[in-house]
This record gives sequence, C-alpha cells and structure tokens, in this order.
Amino acid sequence: MWPNDSAAPFLLTGFLGSEEIHHWISIPFVVIYLSILSGNGTLLFLIWNNRSLHEPMYYFLALLAGTDLGMTLTTMPTVLGVLLLDRREIAQGACFSQSYFIHSLAILESGVLLAMAYDRFVAICAPLRYNSILTNSRVMKIGLGVLLRGFVSIVPPILPLYWFPYCHSHVLSHAFCLHQDVMKLACADITFNRLYPVVLVALTFFLDALTIVFSYVLILKTAMGIASGEARAKALNTCVSHVSCVLVFYITVIGLTFIHRFGKHAPRVVRITMSYVYFLFPPFMNPIIYSIKTKQIQRSIIHLFSVHERT
Repeated sequence: MWPNDSAAPFLLTGFLGSEEIHHWISIPFVVIYLSILSGNGTLLFLIWNNRSLHEPMYYFLALLAGTDLGMTLTTMPTVLGVLLLDRREIAQGACFSQSYFIHSLAILESGVLLAMAYDRFVAICAPLRYNSILTNSRVMKIGLGVLLRGFVSIVPPILPLYWFPYCHSHVLSHAFCLHQDVMKLACADITFNRLYPVVLVALTFFLDALTIVFSYVLILKTAMGIASGEARAKALNTCVSHVSCVLVFYITVIGLTFIHRFGKHAPRVVRITMSYVYFLFPPFMNPIIYSIKTKQIQRSIIHLFSVHERT
C-alpha cells in the first residue's frame, strides 16, 4: 500500500501490553479532558465577561488558560483516537504539525508563567507604579512577545522533519507526536535536531525558571520589609496561586526530563504515564488553583451560578 516507506503514515502507541483494556483506560482520560475544557473555558468566560477582572493579572491568567486549552485540544484527538477507536495511523504532515503545536505551547506556558511573575513583582515591589508600568498596551506587547517566542523558536527543528526520509520503523512511542520521538525515525543527519532543543530548553524553560526564582527572592525581600504583619501576609497571599502553578508546571517538566534522561531502565509504563502527567496535570490543576486561591475568581463563579439559578 505504501511503496515508498518514507511516505507511510506513522503509528501511534497507547499503553503497550494493555490494548485489551484501552477502553477502560480511556475513561479517566475523558473525565480529565472534559474537566480541563470546562475549567479553563470557565476561566476565559469569566475574565471576558467580568469587568472587575480586566486587569493585567487576569489577562495573563486568560493567556495561561488559553494555552492549556490549546495543549489539550492538540493532544486529545489522537490520544482518545488510540484508546477508544484504536486509530493508530497519523499522516506525517499531521504528525509534524501536532509536534509543532505541542512544543510551541509548552514554551508558551513557560513564558506566560514568567510574565505572571513579572506582574506579581511589580504589584508588590512597586505598587504605586503598577498601573503606569503595566498599561494595557504594555501587557499586549508582553503577551505578543511571549506568543512569538513560543511559536517562532520551535520552527527550526520542526521544518527539517518535513524533508527527512523515514526508512526505519514508523512506530512512535506515544499516542501523540513529539519532536524527539519523530526525529529518531529519520534516516538522515539529525545532529542539529539533537543540539538545537537542548539550547532552546536552556534559553526558555531553564532561564524562565531562574528568572522566576530571582523575582520571588526580590518579592520576599520587599514583603519582609513591610512593617504590618497583616499587610505582609496579604501581599504574599496574592502570589500563592502563581507559585502553585509554577511548581505544578516545573515539577512535571523536571520529572519528565529525569525519567527520559536517567530512567532508561524504568518500566515503560512509568515513562509513558509521566508524559501524560506532564501534558494533563498542569492544565487540570491551574483552574482549580486559581478558583480556590483567588477571591475575585471565586466571587465571579458564585455570581455566574447565582445568575443561572435565577434564570
């Protein structure tokens, strides 16, 4: 059927050895995916419709929710296709496009968390100048910069995938396409595709994390200088939601990195499960964290449900 093996579709993989219970495994995935869609969709709806949430902090939160929705909508079709319908084939072009969006959105999420850290830094370290520093135009420029960094920086390693010949096995190790997974199937020199992501990760995830840590060192220093204990606690409490989201995101990134780098002898199911945790846990937890820890979001949710009850 495919005389040119290089043009043959790739084959996605679910949980090897557990194919007979894929339908049962799909149940928690469906529940989690629906929770992610409803949670992040609700956040976007609230921020869009509630004027009291038209502030830089919530604009960045909307961008985070949009990023999480994008990641979910990018991975969900192929994951559920494999688990529910046993549809393993994916065209090469579709695979490369999915890989592009997965990695772009991961870099975008890191950038959004950095932008949110800057928002908290200005709010606590320069509260009187907050509105003059984080104007709507500046927030738009920051958001545009984060978007461009995410969607442009990943182009160089993705483009070569389109013209690489693929003469090895076309079986991928996940139910979605990852750059590092696809490039190993190429019958070509992939030196650039091996080195560029390492540099990119250092300049994005690693540098973002360092900058966020440094910003919170300055935030803590400023907060400790506040004379009133109540005012100090109030200032730090505004950072709890963001710190929680940062920990959720970077702990899963570090966990996945360690599993892939140093867990070669770990059971395959552990590596696969960790990859799903990386893609599903942050989008699932972020709306919950902000709903629990942010009073303005809580009030908006209560108001939304009360309006529906009256109608």
